[in-house]
Amino acid sequence: MKKFVILITLISFLYSIQIGFAAPLTSTLKDQQNVAITIYNSNIGLVKDTRLIDLRQGIHELKFMDVAGKIDPVTVHIKSLINESSLDVLEQNYEYDLLSPQKLLEKYVGQKVQLATFNNETKKEETVEATLLSTQGGNIFQIGDKIHIGHYGRVLLSKIPENLIPQPTLVWMLENRLPRTQKVEASYLTSGINWKADYVTVLNKSDTLSDLTGWVTIDNRSGATYQNALLKLVAGDIHRVQGEMRMDYARPMAAAKEASQQFKEESFFEYHLYTLDRRTTIKDNQTKQMSLLDANQVPVKKLFIFSGHPQYYYSRYDQRTNKQKVGVFLELENTKKNNLGMPLPKGTIRVYKEDKDGSLQFVGEDRIDHTPKDEKIKIKIGEAFDVVGEKTQTEYKHLGYNLYEVAFEVSLRNHKKEDIKVLVEEPIPGDWEMLSNTHPYEKLQANLIRFNVPVAKDQEMKVKYRIRFKY
Repeated sequence: MKKFVILITLISFLYSIQIGFAAPLTSTLKDQQNVAITIYNSNIGLVKDTRLIDLRQGIHELKFMDVAGKIDPVTVHIKSLINESSLDVLEQNYEYDLLSPQKLLEKYVGQKVQLATFNNETKKEETVEATLLSTQGGNIFQIGDKIHIGHYGRVLLSKIPENLIPQPTLVWMLENRLPRTQKVEASYLTSGINWKADYVTVLNKSDTLSDLTGWVTIDNRSGATYQNALLKLVAGDIHRVQGEMRMDYARPMAAAKEASQQFKEESFFEYHLYTLDRRTTIKDNQTKQMSLLDANQVPVKKLFIFSGHPQYYYSRYDQRTNKQKVGVFLELENTKKNNLGMPLPKGTIRVYKEDKDGSLQFVGEDRIDHTPKDEKIKIKIGEAFDVVGEKTQTEYKHLGYNLYEVAFEVSLRNHKKEDIKVLVEEPIPGDWEMLSNTHPYEKLQANLIRFNVPVAKDQEMKVKYRIRFKY
């Protein structure tokens, strides 16, 4: 019977060696053959890490190191790129109990440690044995029969506990049936990496053309470096289950040309995908900028807009006038005809213009949303200095139940050296009708109208209108 037990034990041992129950295998960046990362503008990235690993046949534990520190463990997936059916995942773990001075001391609570001090008299380092009682709010030691709250000596430890690791590690229990080196791809989502678009436009002297440059800004705080990576960017509003950097670049106007870029753009599901036409390295804790597009002599329109407010309709305003700023906007069309036509990711656009000395000056900035091709972009630059607007409520009548009649006069004064047009936009509540008006208007929406008012230089123009409405 004893011989039979020994025989069974020996057979089990040999079988365990055959199927691979040996020391865990470790894979690091030295095994990496390729890495690709897709970055979304919502602080996540999809990493695809391809490695050649010498996996013997059987069942093995694989420690997959050098992954992002902010990995989302539930998104991890590994597969064989040689024969997908040759590799099965039996268990998957993510170890993130990282080595640090505090963690290391916490593992030694209740155990013996050595405290090293320097003896000034003997000029030698001396050690004393102590028991680490606690690390909460400071270290507490017992030396002999005395309790020491804190100690000036250096703490000497005999070894690093096995359950502490120097970096985040994926651990798989794999069953491998391929009789040669495996080529595997590990993919996962990580937070801490983001990208955004920044745009710079330089106006010509007449504010009719602009040079537009687009930049991609990547901020990597994911806890990993992506060496010589294939880079893709996804622009769009991606829904996820829930539980600013800037560098401006401006240059003078150049000859007209269509937008050029090192990113290849394509439609992807309901988003847009931008693929870099070369490989790049994205270091951990690095901000990187790359050119997205470069388009010259893009036609623009400068708009002066005087905006009304609905509250003027709900009560009587007895003040004689109400001065109001006139907004300055730039409008451009994202079309191929205008040397653009590329879907533009959301971001901040900053506008510059040369002064008389040829020096570029900053004139304003605004944020734009994701803009498809053939759509207009409207950028607010600021408020006009030399264009003054005043709005006066000249009459207010309450005609009946929820029925009113109101009259306004908008005075526009142009102190600039050239003639301009001011767009007077009026939001009107409820059901309304125009009773009289000095200038023609267009109906932009059910409750929004616009007067296009020419105002000559150093002149004043008054727009009068009367409206009846009920609500």
